[in-house]
Amino acid sequence: MSKLGNAGADAGTIAERLAQRIHAFGPGDLTAKARDRALIGIIDTIAVTLAGAREDCVATLRKVPGIGETAGPATLVGLGSRASVLDAALINGTASHALDYDDFSAVFGGHQSVPLVPGLMALAEAEKFDGRAVLTAYSVGVETEIRLARAVHFHHYDKGWHPTATLGTIGAAAAAAHLLRLDPERIATALALAVSQAAGVKANFGTMTKPLHVGLCARAGVMAALLARAGFTASADAFEHPQGFFEVFNGAGTYDPGRIFSSWADPLELEDDGIVVKAYPCCGSTHAAIKAALELRRSAGLKADAIARIEILPHARRLRHTDKARPVTPLEAKFSVQYVVARALLDGSVRLKHFAPGAATEPDVVRLLERTTAAAHPDMAEDAASQWAAEVVVHTADGGRLSHRIDDLTAGGGAVPASPAGMWDKFVDCAEISLPSDAVGALFERLETFESVTDMALLGRMMAGQAEQPKARAKVQAGRFQAGDPTPETSWVP
Repeated sequence: MSKLGNAGADAGTIAERLAQRIHAFGPGDLTAKARDRALIGIIDTIAVTLAGAREDCVATLRKVPGIGETAGPATLVGLGSRASVLDAALINGTASHALDYDDFSAVFGGHQSVPLVPGLMALAEAEKFDGRAVLTAYSVGVETEIRLARAVHFHHYDKGWHPTATLGTIGAAAAAAHLLRLDPERIATALALAVSQAAGVKANFGTMTKPLHVGLCARAGVMAALLARAGFTASADAFEHPQGFFEVFNGAGTYDPGRIFSSWADPLELEDDGIVVKAYPCCGSTHAAIKAALELRRSAGLKADAIARIEILPHARRLRHTDKARPVTPLEAKFSVQYVVARALLDGSVRLKHFAPGAATEPDVVRLLERTTAAAHPDMAEDAASQWAAEVVVHTADGGRLSHRIDDLTAGGGAVPASPAGMWDKFVDCAEISLPSDAVGALFERLETFESVTDMALLGRMMAGQAEQPKARAKVQAGRFQAGDPTPETSWVP
């Protein structure tokens, strides 16, 4: 990728050097695999936004005076209305993470797509950018986010920052600045502006504030790019300054900026097999344990009344924010490895209906939770090459011991569909929550050819839905997904 190493790309501050690379990035730098991965990320984000649009956190956000009250050029996905670009980024961003069903990256330690897609779609609709420009901007946003993660992890993650929000804000600014075709100087300014808006702590996981993190960072990234375009100023050394991003968020000796630039985009971060498209609508740190539990149930034919005790042993880094022994609310349940494993063993699946109000306190699952413990796996090193790992041990009523261990949830890249068409099952399950069934297929077909979209307003209308759809919300709570239904986890999750 010779043009990404242009003269001047290694001169200046970190923001300036990063800006040079962002500015130089173009459609020709995308490999076929990266292009498919980018398209899958965009489709997945739109799907989960449609599914999350009518969640309580979105409805509550919209009650705040001034948010989304004035019609504008950008679609509020699944809500049948329009708003300003910044409000659409905020509301759609919150909706995209409301169900915690969006894709994530093992290297990033968070969700790489949702900080980017809501803001890019709002900007593109308002300023008439085409699908190819959006897909390219998304790709450079992912590159920026994950390269930053390589520089600051795992200290940044372990300290308690939510990388989706802290690093995602900067990635969102990079993507928006690229879409707006800013020059390198203004891109550097947008990045520095994003540094001062980056925020989000993991203490708020399991509450409405976690999806709000995403809405805020999507809005902040777009605002940073728009401010930079308008001539706003910011410090070029916002990353490396003694009171800048690296020292404040991490601290001396806990980061390496060189990792941002080493072999930048060669290969692209989108090609990394640590990227995961979720098969279960809950925290990604629980997925290895879910997978192990489902395999135990399948292979041993386990029934709940045969289970005397359950031990869940994930990698320590997966447990710190998912150790919730007695969840009550739907959001708490999404961050309870105990609940999702109990549910997997009880029902043989973990689906949207399992996070409806009251699901976590159903008598059958509570009885299993009373027999369930979780602790860090004693044989999984803190610095292990793979940290998306877990073992589930079931002690049976007759004195038996059964176990299954997943050493690497993302091994071999099997956690991503081979092509965008592989997103169909998940897409239809999500989209039908906010859209009429007969509109879902047409939208998916259009998204499969996203690069050729020239009218983002038309695409926005296809995603808009209607202002009121009480029946759609009832579908999930009434248990639309019945045992034996086709599920999105059957064909491409490792």
